[in-house]
Amino acid sequence: MIAGLSPTTAAWLADALLVFHAGIVVFVVGLLPLVAVGGARGWAWVRSPMLRATHLLLIAVVVAQAWLGRLCPLTIWEQALRAAAGQPTHGEGFIAHWVGRWLYWDVPLAVFALIYTAFAAAVVWAWWRVPPRRTRR
Repeated sequence: MIAGLSPTTAAWLADALLVFHAGIVVFVVGLLPLVAVGGARGWAWVRSPMLRATHLLLIAVVVAQAWLGRLCPLTIWEQALRAAAGQPTHGEGFIAHWVGRWLYWDVPLAVFALIYTAFAAAVVWAWWRVPPRRTRR
């Protein structure tokens, strides 16, 4: 339980954390096609070393967690906040309901590990195919 939080505050923080978590998923998944398209179209920003390193690091963490059988720390934190709010995990609020349905699937962890690994391989391929470069000023 998270001490010192009112149920209302805990519920709000859980919803905010869920939206943040979904944003990370959109970033990781959405950046890959943007890199592919941007590389072909000459968009300099898709070659940003910091952007690409962040992308690679995030998917590497996801893959490592999946293969180790661990839940994402953001998921664990959200569940603790929902418990502090007296809500079931992946609660019933509007944000939690819809973003939670989009983000959490009921399949074995091994399936996620394989999907994440294949996606990470695509990110590595994009790193090789559209390599990051420092921009000239």
